Amino acid sequence: MLKPVVIADDHPLFRSALKQAVTKAAPEREIIETSSLGSTREVLTRVEPGLLCLDLHMEDSEGFAGMISMRHDYPMLPIAVISGSDTPEIIRRALNFGASGFIPKASELEMITEGITSILDGEIWKPDGIEIQADASQAEDEMAKRLASLTPAQLKVLTSVHEGLLNKQIAFNMGITEATVKAHLTAIFRKLDVLNRTQAVLAAASLFVDRDDPKKDA
Repeated sequence: MLKPVVIADDHPLFRSALKQAVTKAAPEREIIETSSLGSTREVLTRVEPGLLCLDLHMEDSEGFAGMISMRHDYPMLPIAVISGSDTPEIIRRALNFGASGFIPKASELEMITEGITSILDGEIWKPDGIEIQADASQAEDEMAKRLASLTPAQLKVLTSVHEGLLNKQIAFNMGITEATVKAHLTAIFRKLDVLNRTQAVLAAASLFVDRDDPKKDA
């Protein structure tokens, strides 16, 4: 039996459009819809999908942190990033962080179907005409690999530090001790090759993506 496809997006109209594309690309596969990172994780405890179509902007997940945490916990799961933020820089970051492809939300149904088909076939897919290496920086790509090595807990701590939270606030929000937060920070500094919180915050900036999708502002 073929594995199902999970569509994770908090906008019902786009989930419907993406479901239409998946049905066209793989009519024999079951489709499971989720609207948050949390509900997606709950689904993944019960089923093993053949593809996760993941929006970068959901109520409980902003930017690439959610995708990286999914990649860490499910390293063999193909992830297609689906986003209205589709600059060459964002596409390059998505692929560097481990996505199997990037499909802009503004794409026509035929292009979305093509992307889904290619990714299900095991290919790395991006829109034609997008030169993702044009503005590539070796230092940026190396930092992307370092960020991708963080565990979900470390990513949560790092994004909390980026938000300006203190260790005690992070500990309370995550239900852990301040000592555990400090241990996570030590591991984060080592993995990112930074010396302090300020440098870690600067490194974390590439995890975040501006909301460029007009549907999200509707």
